[in-house]
Amino acid sequence: MNLTVLSDSIEALLVEKNLRRMAELRPALTPGYCLRAARLLEQSQRVLIGTGFPVLHTFETDGPLGAIALYRALEHLGKDCHLACADPLASALGTDFKVLKLEAFDLEKGLAEARDALASLKPDVVLSIERPGLAADQRYYNMRGEDISPRCAIFDYYLTQSQAPSIAIGDGGNEIGMGKLQAEVSALDIHGAATSCDELLVADVSNWGGYGLIAVLEALTQTPLLELITHDETLRYLSEHGSIDGVTRENTLTEDGLPAAAGAELLTELQRLVNTHNRSMDGAAEGPT
Repeated sequence: MNLTVLSDSIEALLVEKNLRRMAELRPALTPGYCLRAARLLEQSQRVLIGTGFPVLHTFETDGPLGAIALYRALEHLGKDCHLACADPLASALGTDFKVLKLEAFDLEKGLAEARDALASLKPDVVLSIERPGLAADQRYYNMRGEDISPRCAIFDYYLTQSQAPSIAIGDGGNEIGMGKLQAEVSALDIHGAATSCDELLVADVSNWGGYGLIAVLEALTQTPLLELITHDETLRYLSEHGSIDGVTRENTLTEDGLPAAAGAELLTELQRLVNTHNRSMDGAAEGPT
């Protein structure tokens, strides 16, 4: 199993449940997107990770969990990372992580904020995981079709105004990056996002897309990274800081209505795929006996 095969296997695994029809969008993407995204991260030193989807008065568990895992994995590889998010998530994470607080809630101020921050941070790659994306009418919508614009600071411009390559992870069609598949997303019963990206990863749960990216990065760098993910512990951490499940809207140790065990099972399968890849590469290196 080479890296291309591993990437394809992980891309299929990430949409296996097809909870929000992401398996139907996957064929529209050029295969190998997990590997291409992992290579972008491997080649970068400064990484900006945007996350945080507002639900009611707070933030949902899907997004921050994967963002924290990516942050820790990349820091382990010696990268300089910042998490970009708005309050209340920014304040919740600010004690334990380097956080860029998103504050602008209108287009003009959001554009200026993004340009200033990009000039200061100079990221080599910008990554969005489960951030609401501007629709064609320049408004933000959740999966229920509700206009949530007043509660959404703008991260879209960090992708569109940066000269750095961009990666986006989403699971429903209304997240930043989904504009890359605008025609396919328009067939879904949602207000799709118009903001595109260079490499889009689709997943049943956006957190899992982050985990899949880490798995490919582990194989690419030959550095144990999946073992750094503390899935249950991070769920508890977010819950203690006020998170809610985006589907049930309750403060529970779940993500998109799924129990913590579902994410743990996915991590086990990702590790199995990476281990299979590593064994096949070791065998190929040894050659015939």
